[in-house]
Amino acid sequence: MKIRIAPYFIIIYVLAFIIFVILISYFWQKNRKTPEQPINFSHQIHVSKVGLPCTHCHTTVEKSTAAGIPSVETCMTCHKAVKKESPEIQKLTKYWENKQPVPWQRVYRLPARKYVYFSHKRHIKANLECVNCHGNVEIMSIIKRVPKLEMGWCMSCHKAKNVSIDCATCHK
Repeated sequence: MKIRIAPYFIIIYVLAFIIFVILISYFWQKNRKTPEQPINFSHQIHVSKVGLPCTHCHTTVEKSTAAGIPSVETCMTCHKAVKKESPEIQKLTKYWENKQPVPWQRVYRLPARKYVYFSHKRHIKANLECVNCHGNVEIMSIIKRVPKLEMGWCMSCHKAKNVSIDCATCHK
């Protein structure tokens, strides 16, 4: 006795697969989406035009596991006098006057922070440039997450730089 699979079962399986791929793509894009920031800050202006190094604003990047988000005080060092009439700087000034931090939204976050250890300090000491992980920030008017920050991406970099790929290097 031959078992015949009706053509409509094949169609159902193909449609289910297509829907699955669409859902995966949607959630992947949703997680990579650039968050809306409370102030339209341009890395392009501050890095390319003004010439500020990453460490000017991200002061803890060489000393800590985290790069840190600049304080309002850091921004107001210049903006007490520079572009004071700009609507975006006026928003910044309100945070300054109210003694409140700017509620910046994180762009980069490791997918499994509970299980993965990452240190900016360690990567900076290894002479890795910010551009390797964050892309060409100096040409971004709005910061976007460039790499996926997934294990395979990190492993390929570690292999290319001949760095340990032992699990305990990143998983604590």
